[in-house]
Amino acid sequence: MEGGWPAGRGLLFCLTVSLLPQGRGDTFTINCSGFDQHGVDPAAFQAVFDRKAFRPVINYSIPTQVNISFTLSAILEVNAQLQLLTSFLWIELSWDNPFISWNPKECGNINKFTISAENLWLPDIIIMESMDVDKTPPGLTAYVSSEGRIKYDRPLRVTSICNLDIFYFPFDQQNCTLTFSSFLYTVDSMLLGMDKEVWEITDMSRDVIQTQGEWELLGINKATPKLLVGSSIYDQIIFYVAIRRRPRLYIINLLVPSSFLVAIDALSFYLPAESETRAPFKITLLLGYNVFLLMMNDLLPASGTPLISVYFALCLSLMVLSLLETIFITYLLHLGTTQPPLMPRWLHSLLLHGTSPMQCCPTVPQKGTKDVDLTPAHLPGLKEPVELVGKVPDPGEAELSGCPGSTRAQQEGVAQKQHLVGLWVQFSHMMDTLLFRLYLLFMAMSVITVIVLWNT
Repeated sequence: MEGGWPAGRGLLFCLTVSLLPQGRGDTFTINCSGFDQHGVDPAAFQAVFDRKAFRPVINYSIPTQVNISFTLSAILEVNAQLQLLTSFLWIELSWDNPFISWNPKECGNINKFTISAENLWLPDIIIMESMDVDKTPPGLTAYVSSEGRIKYDRPLRVTSICNLDIFYFPFDQQNCTLTFSSFLYTVDSMLLGMDKEVWEITDMSRDVIQTQGEWELLGINKATPKLLVGSSIYDQIIFYVAIRRRPRLYIINLLVPSSFLVAIDALSFYLPAESETRAPFKITLLLGYNVFLLMMNDLLPASGTPLISVYFALCLSLMVLSLLETIFITYLLHLGTTQPPLMPRWLHSLLLHGTSPMQCCPTVPQKGTKDVDLTPAHLPGLKEPVELVGKVPDPGEAELSGCPGSTRAQQEGVAQKQHLVGLWVQFSHMMDTLLFRLYLLFMAMSVITVIVLWNT
């Protein structure tokens, strides 16, 4: 037909007109008469329910303002190997629906009531770091006020990705992010805001948090950058959740037993160097320390190299070094009883400066010397060099034995042997002293490090 519309367009126009909601053009007026006597009539909201598939705005060029808040009620798990944080949140969303309004005076002073969330349009707010499907329980309700304000709360177990740094374990602090954003709506259709301040969210989370286990909440901060994906811009709110590990469990089960074993190994230096029980005692401690590490391995992070692992490695290295030093000293003293080797000149000079830097140590006796003054410094309980070598024969005893000509040579040989044994005993004492001081320095630095990390 000339001058008229095509039949297809006319049918589409009639269908569009028939789907327009009844009532005023800009809002729905809820007829709530009798709500205070007979309850809410679902038919009064049927026109609103029919529009749940569409964003509730009068003008589609105006974006919907959605306010976001949440309460962190539990920190369930921090998986350092998979870099995941599992937490439990109560998410609060609120927005305006301009098609809902009623006069509270006509409705028995009813200002708000609940409606099943399945009958309302819901913003598609997601957490970008979430690594799990949305497990929101069905059948939730939303509060609707007389001004059209909708408040929708939902519990959510979130398994989110988090960049975990475990170097300072068990004194580590982690900073994880929770990014709230729309999956479909750009800034032209949806803007994000907040009903509460960040400090209110933090205080509420600290008050209601249920777990008193390994982790504690330090604070929450926020940022509001825009997300650019191609030519589309999305609004988002990033919350930075700072948590800290409670180290008391690991101090009692890891650091204290390890410190006790290292301290006992340090006290073993007071055993005589020539004692036959010193080396087996250190071997027993070393085996016990390895068993301790195997038993406590489950408490350590499964990935990465934390500082406490370095500490355990240093403790094990010190104990092995102490055992090797004991074996070396035992070998030297054994040689001293048979044929003590001559001490190298550089080692003798080092011994000179290490034992008595202000005095001159006795030199190797030459032929013709009659007296040898040996006063080596050694550990408590260590035998004198003369006891290790044997008693020097008396001149009278030598004459009675029928060898008067060999008396002086025997005396010189035994004296030189005693002097060499004395030097090696001094050297073993110096090694014990240096290693003992290294133990003390290591334990002091370990205690200071623990105190500093615990208080920061």
